[in-house]
Amino acid sequence: MSLDEYRLVFVVGTLVLMLLVASPALSLGLAFPNGTAKFSEFWVLGPNHTIGDYPFNVRTNETHDVFVGVGNHLGQASYYTIYVKFRNSTQPSPNSSDLTPSPLPPIYEFQVFVPNEGTWESNLTFSVLDVSSVNNATLVKNVNLNGVVFPVNSTSVWDSVQQGYYYQVFLELWLYNSTSGSFQYHNRFVGLWLNVNP
Repeated sequence: MSLDEYRLVFVVGTLVLMLLVASPALSLGLAFPNGTAKFSEFWVLGPNHTIGDYPFNVRTNETHDVFVGVGNHLGQASYYTIYVKFRNSTQPSPNSSDLTPSPLPPIYEFQVFVPNEGTWESNLTFSVLDVSSVNNATLVKNVNLNGVVFPVNSTSVWDSVQQGYYYQVFLELWLYNSTSGSFQYHNRFVGLWLNVNP
């Protein structure tokens, strides 16, 4: 090995050693981002706690079960409201582009407090009641959610492409804002499409 090669090894070795010795001191003085994103999870699972066994073809007075859940990864305990809404295929759903909820009124709600890194889950049992059929349309007059009956009076016209009368039970996640003292839409929603037959 030549003298220049020894000098290069010595300089590189010295720099590496200096970085190793200085790294604890550097870590005290530098703030690195923790790399974790802050978000809320929101889900609906089928009756077997899976995605894929959701109820779809629904008849009057049949009872169906799903599971609704929230996971909190916001860095602090959070207070949520989950609004359950019902619509036909032409009524407005939440808009992901402009971050607005559906203007339809909620028919049921859950209010839950979830600790940071915690989860909450509950059963949602539903059935459509008082379904009538006239010409090429069905009318769902009432929906039963967790044993409570709510009027919806929603009509769906026969969809000749998809071959059904389509309605959706959907849920919106709202988060309590302590600054405004109110719940605000948290830009998360999930839904179940139903083909309702009398």
